[in-house]
Amino acid sequence: MDTHIVSSFDSSEFTHLTRTLSKSTVIGLDAEWKPVRSQRSTFPTVTLLQLACQIGDDSAGWDESVVFLLDLSSLPLPSIWGLIKDVLVSPDILKLGFKFKQDLIYLSSTFRAQGGNPGFDQVEPYMDITNIYKFLQHKQGKKISKDKKSLSAICEEILGLHLSKELQCSDWSHRPLTEEQIRYAAKDAHCLLGIFKIFQAKVIKEGPLCNHVNEQHQSNVSLGLKGILEMPDCENKLVGRKFCNALDIVQATASSEECERIARGVEVIRKTKPMDESLWKIVRKYGEKLFLRVSDRNPKASRRKGKRRSSVAVCEEKQLENYGDWQGPPPWDISLGGDGCPKFLCDVMVEGLAKHLRCVGVDAAVPHSRKPEPRELIDQAYKEKRVLLTRDAKLLRHQYLIKNQIYRVNNLLKNEQLLEVIEAFQLKISEDQLMSRCTKCNGRFIQKPLTVEEAIEAAKGFQKIPNCLFDKNLEFWQCMDCNQLYWEINASMTVMPNPSKCQGTQYHNAVQKFIDVCQLKE
Repeated sequence: MDTHIVSSFDSSEFTHLTRTLSKSTVIGLDAEWKPVRSQRSTFPTVTLLQLACQIGDDSAGWDESVVFLLDLSSLPLPSIWGLIKDVLVSPDILKLGFKFKQDLIYLSSTFRAQGGNPGFDQVEPYMDITNIYKFLQHKQGKKISKDKKSLSAICEEILGLHLSKELQCSDWSHRPLTEEQIRYAAKDAHCLLGIFKIFQAKVIKEGPLCNHVNEQHQSNVSLGLKGILEMPDCENKLVGRKFCNALDIVQATASSEECERIARGVEVIRKTKPMDESLWKIVRKYGEKLFLRVSDRNPKASRRKGKRRSSVAVCEEKQLENYGDWQGPPPWDISLGGDGCPKFLCDVMVEGLAKHLRCVGVDAAVPHSRKPEPRELIDQAYKEKRVLLTRDAKLLRHQYLIKNQIYRVNNLLKNEQLLEVIEAFQLKISEDQLMSRCTKCNGRFIQKPLTVEEAIEAAKGFQKIPNCLFDKNLEFWQCMDCNQLYWEINASMTVMPNPSKCQGTQYHNAVQKFIDVCQLKE
């Protein structure tokens, strides 16, 4: 995934952005902002806009796309308003989003407040990933659930791709963005293209679309300009182009900034590559229009405003704060009948923390089901003598919680969460423990390392060992529970030429990472 951060109007990244947009026919949209904790009467300020651009024809793979992260806190908003507006309304670009209306409201509010522009009121043509998912479910003969699936759940089901949402509520106004935030933001927009590709292949496989399209061209001659422009579709691209070019002239006379933009030779996105026939037919049949009403421009007043908080609510808040500081013996303590080995249960909001805990040798389980009820989580933690780790404040309000069974994680980033848990529970981490648990299932490894021959035999029909490992001096380890294979690179060896193609754990690199994170002395 090729990712570029655009933070300057005069940068090479901005030039790359405009050129890429002129060649793109499908774009995934997403936006990030700093969460608003208080009951405010204004919308949050969008600080990052993600554009995942699919370049090329229908045969191009979604993994060949380019993702641009527009830093709206650094870019001059009046100068890029026209660029973004062109993308949102261009008839030659299909826009994808996941419940993007809220993003559009916040984005429009940000430009109105800081850029002095009218903002944005529509996205067309547009397709929502939730509707695409329902279509795919229907074609597979599955019953469409009334429950609204998250983007993370849809990605895992359709693409087999894990999309962690841990950083969704991080501070997106802070600069510079962390590497984790950059990867998260890029993946959030990039995955939309992958889901659409599967949908597109399914639709094309079913047979021809809109056989009557060509027949409609002959009737356009007698409609006149007004009739053509009022048509619900955009099949006459020539008229649409000329209309957009005329609109450029009108806007240029009214806006000096637009004049400056055109004079400097900045590419106008209306001059885009037309959609190919198959994509155009899909847009005609399944495309929609995302439109903001006047009422969407103003934040809705909170019903809680002006209400006095009861003493019960104040007590609940103080009770929630107490869960942030761990007190008393944990359930694995020998005095409580435990075995003395720390054990945790990480819910979906801190699932990335579970893998980090496993990497430092700590027993960290995840829920048995994908969408467990609060009672199921608490029961699992109680039966297995684990402490439940979560960031869900609502989970802490349940009355049937047992003392010293739940801990609310305060930090957002996984490395910081790991250090927080180690400090809160005074865990003793040594270098010998690092990489001693399976990061996939939390199981233990077979004590004796496997040779290459033994590993190949163990991997048959289960896991493919890359050919680049056969001539290396490696030791293989296998999980006793899920049989996943891992391999260790000897310290004297050089780094492999294509480590990204070799599925497994590069032992020494991983160990060194957690030595640094946990500040262990060698």
